[in-house]
Amino acid sequence: MTQYFLTLPHDSAEEPTMESMQEMDPAELEAVFAAVGAFNTALTESGALVTAGGLQPPSTAITVNASGGDIERVPGPFVEAPEYVGGFWIIDVADEETALGWAEKASAALQSRIEVRALQETPDQ
Repeated sequence: MTQYFLTLPHDSAEEPTMESMQEMDPAELEAVFAAVGAFNTALTESGALVTAGGLQPPSTAITVNASGGDIERVPGPFVEAPEYVGGFWIIDVADEETALGWAEKASAALQSRIEVRALQETPDQ
């Protein structure tokens, strides 16, 4: 089995949060939550879900660098980008095709693009 990282991209200009989502049409928001809930339930019941979560926007990030003697803590993300990862799932499935199938379901539930990447495997020791 291979683990895959499914990520939900967001536009950096928007930085959606739970608070800003309250501005959406309540019926539309409820439908999205229901679809994502059903997706998460299906992932869990299949045994594929390792973990999942939503991330706060990049403006809340603090970048830590202790690689050069002095410790730096810099407010903000380590890289400026037009998009950022807003949420993720880590799934453990048999192959890439299965991971892509789950990504298609996530994309349909969220009405958004989903990026799929395999996690690196631990080297043999």
